[in-house]
Amino acid sequence: MIRKGVTESFGAAVSCLSTSHLTDEVIRRSKRMILDTLGVGLLGTSTPVFNAVLQCSQRQQALENSKVWGRPGLSLPPQYAAFVNGVAVHSMDFDDTWHPATHPSGAVLPAVLALAETLPVKPSGLELLLAFNVGIEVQGRLLRFSKEAHNIPKRFHPPAVVGVMGSAAATAKLLGLPAAQSIAALAIACSSAGAPMANAATQTKPLHMGNAARGGLEASQLALLSLEGNTQILDLESGFGAFYPDYVPHPLAEVTHTSHYRWVLEDQNIAQKRFPAHLGMHWVADAAKEVRAKFLAKFPNADLNQIKKITLRVPTSRYVDCPLPVSEHQARHSFQFNCCTALLDGEVTVESFSKSQMKRSALKEMLLKVQLENPQDNHSSFEKMYCEIAVETTQGEMFTARCNTFYGHWRKPLSHEDLVRKFRANASTVLSADVMEGIIYTVDHLDTNQDCSMLWSYMHFNKHMMHRDERRSSALA
Repeated sequence: MIRKGVTESFGAAVSCLSTSHLTDEVIRRSKRMILDTLGVGLLGTSTPVFNAVLQCSQRQQALENSKVWGRPGLSLPPQYAAFVNGVAVHSMDFDDTWHPATHPSGAVLPAVLALAETLPVKPSGLELLLAFNVGIEVQGRLLRFSKEAHNIPKRFHPPAVVGVMGSAAATAKLLGLPAAQSIAALAIACSSAGAPMANAATQTKPLHMGNAARGGLEASQLALLSLEGNTQILDLESGFGAFYPDYVPHPLAEVTHTSHYRWVLEDQNIAQKRFPAHLGMHWVADAAKEVRAKFLAKFPNADLNQIKKITLRVPTSRYVDCPLPVSEHQARHSFQFNCCTALLDGEVTVESFSKSQMKRSALKEMLLKVQLENPQDNHSSFEKMYCEIAVETTQGEMFTARCNTFYGHWRKPLSHEDLVRKFRANASTVLSADVMEGIIYTVDHLDTNQDCSMLWSYMHFNKHMMHRDERRSSALA
């Protein structure tokens, strides 16, 4: 048997993987990812960056349209619906994170749902799960071709690199493209890949996710129209290898309709966040909460102004070292801000990044007391990093805490109850209780549901907005 090249093996896998290859664990984990992503996406529809890209995208018109999440009566061409919904998912940095580092779901789910809505024959829930998992799988495999990718990124934002490839693979699967056209979709998508880390901690960063969702969907649609690209795009240093200096690809195992397939998601779980900030902030918040508890246990009525110095021992990472953040996006990427917020409030929440909370004098004063240290054994990797905090008071008392694994990390995943609680808290900002429960039920039964069209219909609701037709009827009454 002639050994397949890397790109050829990926194309064959995308084409050949079927619902029979999905395992119970992959289905369970991917359902959690889908529910979490829908919740943070709904919450994200209230952000300025979502409203800006929505306004821009509304200039586009097409014969086929897909629903915009949280906007009753508003639809866009499918690639632009994928774009704005993808931006919503990442608009608050509240979406899931994987290892090697990327945000896997936000580039795939908006594209899959936008495409599914336009298909003449709507996919079953199991077919939707398959397409989603193919997109997640491609990202996971590509990330494993580079050791650099295992660390906190320095040059390229990972969703903009592997996310667009995952979106292309997922939508190619949903379109039923054969191996050759699946390869073309990956090659086309690769020319839309890449975004610099310099735009982290700005409103532009969420666009990376939206662009990945849109670019992958467009790539599959172009491949369907017989557009071609380099058939060795994943084999070449000048192809996908351009994003990683230590890129060493290898072919995927042969996939047949009867063989067992081992998914990356079976071996590597997902981190799901408890508050909307860069993943590294979750180690900081948990350590700070522990220090606060020790401090108040000894001095129940003490004023936190008695803190003289805060030493924060974290990995080296410039884009999350932001001593005095002035915007919510900088705050989401600030070790110092999340440390001080957790010390002051005992938690970090969605509200922590509001203007009123950020402007507090107590917070600003405490930020000036923080000093960062970067121990050599504290690696810039979401798998290996830790956070250690030492708080010294004006009386010379010292309180310390260390977090090796925060709650929500893939080594310590959120319970099902807490994941659903997070979804309800996020979705309730947009949806009524009965619609929220409808989404929870639909996602929970995706693998047995023959018609999943209710999923994107539910995502179209907004309890604060009347549907256009309802508003018109009310005006005529």
